[in-house]
Amino acid sequence: MRETPGVPYVAIVLAGGRGTRLGGRDKAAVQVAGRSLLDRALSAVAGASAVVVVGDERPVASPVPLLWTRESPAYGGPVAATYAGLDALWRDTPVRLGRGSPSETAQTHRTTPIVVLAVDMPGVTAGTVARLVEGVEGYDGAVLTDGGRRHLAMAVRADALEAVRPERTEGAAVRDLWARLDLADVPALGEEAQDVDVPGDITARSDPGA
Repeated sequence: MRETPGVPYVAIVLAGGRGTRLGGRDKAAVQVAGRSLLDRALSAVAGASAVVVVGDERPVASPVPLLWTRESPAYGGPVAATYAGLDALWRDTPVRLGRGSPSETAQTHRTTPIVVLAVDMPGVTAGTVARLVEGVEGYDGAVLTDGGRRHLAMAVRADALEAVRPERTEGAAVRDLWARLDLADVPALGEEAQDVDVPGDITARSDPGA
């Protein structure tokens, strides 16, 4: 299976949730088959030109230099976290997203696919990400599906994501907001769409591979 998409992309990893249904555990640090959820997510987006992690900064091995940011206020929800990540990318990475003149670089930046990935989806691999990024062609974005859309495993054009930014991101509903995007469906393979929400999800999982 192809592990690297044919077009460059950047990534936002959402790693700052409370983990309430996990008894308040730090979800990013939860171990699945010997690896933390954050480590698995970073492996999945290892082909990105830039990666921003929305969550509390911590020592972590990554094949890609990481930017760290946090939504304000903290725990403002996945929409707030996504746009905090987008703002960090706008500020810190435009030079990495294109080549040529400043105007050409800016245009490339606007249309670059951004992978948005929740840290609690350990079945998502580099191959999953490649399919999502390649699925963006002709659409605003592409989203992983498994009997329904997994809205926090998607790739979306930067300009499309900016176009639907709500006036207030805190507490905004992911499903309602992303419904305004023209998204291609990318069917999940195996355990790609499974997430870790409760302790039983950890013990019940087989090793999703790496």
